[in-house]
This record gives sequence, C-alpha cells and structure tokens, in this order.
Amino acid sequence: MTLSLYISGDTTARALGADALVAVLEVQAAAADVPLNIIRSGSRGAFWLEPMLEMDWQGKRIGIGELMASDAEGLLATLLDNPESHPNYLGEVAELPWFANQHRLTFARAGEGDPIDLNTYRALGGLQGLERALSLTPDAVVEEITDSGLRGRGGAAFPAGIKWRTVLGAEADQKYIVCNADEGDSGTFADRLLMESDPFQLLEGMAIAGIAVGATQGYIYLRSEYPRAQLMLNEAIDAARLAGVLGERVLGSDKSFDIEVRLGAGAYICGEETALLDSLEGKRGMVRAKPPLPALEGLFGKPTVVNNVLTLAAASTVLAEGAAAYQAHGTGRSRGTLTVQLAGNIARGGLIEVPYGISLREIVFDWGGGTRSGRPVRAIQVGGPLGAYLPEAQWDLPLDYEAFAQAGAMLGHGGVVVFDDTIDMAAQARFAMAFCVAESCGKCTPCRMGSIRGVEVIDKLVANPADTAQKILLEDLCDTMEHGSLCAMGGLTPSPVRSALRYFPEDFGLAAEAS
Repeated sequence: MTLSLYISGDTTARALGADALVAVLEVQAAAADVPLNIIRSGSRGAFWLEPMLEMDWQGKRIGIGELMASDAEGLLATLLDNPESHPNYLGEVAELPWFANQHRLTFARAGEGDPIDLNTYRALGGLQGLERALSLTPDAVVEEITDSGLRGRGGAAFPAGIKWRTVLGAEADQKYIVCNADEGDSGTFADRLLMESDPFQLLEGMAIAGIAVGATQGYIYLRSEYPRAQLMLNEAIDAARLAGVLGERVLGSDKSFDIEVRLGAGAYICGEETALLDSLEGKRGMVRAKPPLPALEGLFGKPTVVNNVLTLAAASTVLAEGAAAYQAHGTGRSRGTLTVQLAGNIARGGLIEVPYGISLREIVFDWGGGTRSGRPVRAIQVGGPLGAYLPEAQWDLPLDYEAFAQAGAMLGHGGVVVFDDTIDMAAQARFAMAFCVAESCGKCTPCRMGSIRGVEVIDKLVANPADTAQKILLEDLCDTMEHGSLCAMGGLTPSPVRSALRYFPEDFGLAAEAS
C-alpha cells in the first residue's frame, strides 16, 4: 500500500526546510521498501508551523508541524504505525484554531492538493465560476461583480465592477486583462501564496474578466523575485491550454482568451498600474498622467482592466457562488474577506483570511500571538511601507477601508508588520523617505526631490529637536508631497512619517503634543 503525504512546495516552506524533509522521507522509504507518494501541495499560510507534513489518517486530514529534517529519524515508521504518537502531532488540520477561526473563500483550496493538477482543481470546485460566466451575457457577468461589492485588493480598493463596466463599454478592436502580480509591499505575500498554492484560480478569474469585457488576451506582470510562482503559473497555463480552459473556444464556447506571464525587473513603482503598463510595453516604468484612464487607454493604448491577483481570484468565487453570497461577508462597503499577512516581529507569522470588521488587536494577538521576541508590541504598520504606524490606542480599529481612512491609515494589500518596544520610530520615518528616494520613478518633482529633502530634514530634526523650524518644514514638505505628487508613491510616503511624528514624538526628541 502506497503511503501518500502532503508537504508544501511553497517558497516559504522550502526556505524553512521542506525540501530537506522530503529528501529524508524518500531515503527512509527506499531503505524500508515502502511505496511513497509525496504530493507537493501549496502552503495553507501557517508559516509558523512549516515545514508541516499532512496525511489522511482514520478519515481525517492530520498534520505534524515544525517538522525539521534533522528531527526526522524514524519518522516514516511512526507515520506507518501511529502518527498521533509523534511529539509534533497537531491533530486534524481543519480543527486547529488558526484555521477553524478563519473564513476562507479565496484561499479555501490552498494546501489541499497538487496546485498544478487541473483535475484536483475541478474536484475542489474550480472552474464553476468560469462555466457560469460562459452561460451569462457579458453585461450580466459585470453586474455580478458590481453587485458583489468586490473592491480592488491591491491598495486603492476601487470597485472592480466600475472598472470592468468601463472597459466593457469602450469601443476597441482589442482589449486586455492585466494582472498586477508585482507584489512589492513589505510584509506582503498573499499574491505569491495564491499563485503557488492555487494558480488555476487566478487563471480562471482572468478568463472570467476577459469574457466579461470582451478581451481575448491577458498578461500577468510578475515580480522577478518570485521564480517559484513563475514556474507554477507557466505550468498551470500549459495545463489549462491543453484542457481547453485557455486558448481558442474556452471550455468549448465561442469565446477565446489566453494568458502570458511577463517578468518585472525589481522596480517598486511598477506596482502602480500605469508604470506597470509602460513596463509591459517595453519602456521604463514611469507613472502616466490620468486621464486618460487605463480602462479607456491602457496597454498599447487599448482599453485595459488592471486588477491585482487577489481581486481577479475573488472574481471566480463571486461567479461560482453568486454576488449575494459574496456580499453577505464583510461590513459596510468592505465586502467579502480580507487576506491579512502577519509579518515583522510576530510569534505566529503567516496568512489568514477573515471577514472585514475584525480588529487589528485580534489579528495580532489572537492569531499572531504577539511578538516573537516576547517584548511588548509598540507599533503596527498596516498597508505596506507607505502605511501609517499605529499606536496601541488605534489597535481596536475595525479592519475596513473606511474606518482606516478616517483614522489616517490604510489597509492597502493587507500587510501587517509588527514592531516591539525596541523600535526607533524616527529611524522608521527616515526609512520611509529614503525608500521613496530609492523607488521614485522621478517623473514628478514633489516625489523625486521631496523625498530627498525629507531625509535631510529628518536628520536635522533628530540631531537638534529644539530647532522647531525643521519640524514645521517637515510638515510642510509632507503636505506638498501628498497633494502635489503624481501617484501614491509620493502621495502616501508622508503617511508613515506623520504617524511616527504624531504618535511617537519622543523618538525624535520632541514633547508629545496636547490632544
């Protein structure tokens, strides 16, 4: 009898030793003459438990976590005899509080099987959304997306249905679907995790978008730092073409849609949709002035839907389950689920998927377990390197777009980076300006020169906190960058700087302002 095991082939799991664990098990199986089938599944996102081995045992999918190759002596014999006797035995994976308390829609299939096996994808409910989309008119597909309340998951949270509706109504001989997979925010990895754990879901979502707006060609703009995702995507695309999911006559219909993967070259600014389009066209990634909007004049001057990985993946769920079912999750104008990525100084790092409206405190302490160092949490940055630093007084904010905007913060791509009480917030403010210096495309003066001056002014302020003119100058500079920059790179860089000044003035040598 063949022993089947599931071990993640995800980048993080491999970095933590999953490949070495597989090698040890293969050696043990060969020595014992035991038929072994190791399925390199995607990760479930519980990186704090990786490498994690899973297997079917007595009708349950059980797990053994943090299983290093160096501790795997006699492992195969234990698995064959009684895996529950292993000291790292976790129990039924779905019942672990980390998973049981989540509400997984987009990541429901992650970790369940071979990510590039199309039969597995179908068996787990895949392609239902695409099949339904093919049975509807393009207008009805766009209406489903609109009614679901799906918003862009890349940062701006623009309603996906409005963007799709604009492209559908545009007259053109060619339209495009562009997936922004240039996931550059610090502390974020949800796009990569989905592409490596459930790549067919992204392809399905893009095909749905193409059918909805009349596009026949899609491009995935993937950051070059994701070689594993590139491999998985290309293998999935080949399998989808072979099965008739992509290419001419999608699933036997009269619709055509195909996808190519294109690599970026490490520029953070190419996460901005118009700079991304320039890069796709073979140009240097520079932010374009808007209007015209990409939905009307995008890639090669043609109407283009630009959405990120999670948005397009969620579209498959919306079409499969219906707009009302998706709309039932969340709160206010934030519908569906939020994929939160826990990073930084965190005890239990990884990805969780929860309904909008849960508090930041619950995320960091109930799921994240507080700091890895064991020291008190001092600040939490949400939304990437351009997000605000939030002090404890704001940790009870509900995670939804409007609540965060009212507090001068943003959810962005759902990245949550935790800092303990040893962090120097003045240094973090300086880092925000220095990051902008390095990553600005240079097209507009407020961003290009404002960030350089910002580093200089922060250095002067820290060196001489009594020089109040420097604080006034820094605040004026932030105003200029916010209101005068062409895109969010310069426009949002002041957010972490201002929050550090406001909530942690002592790190700049300043007295706290009266509330």
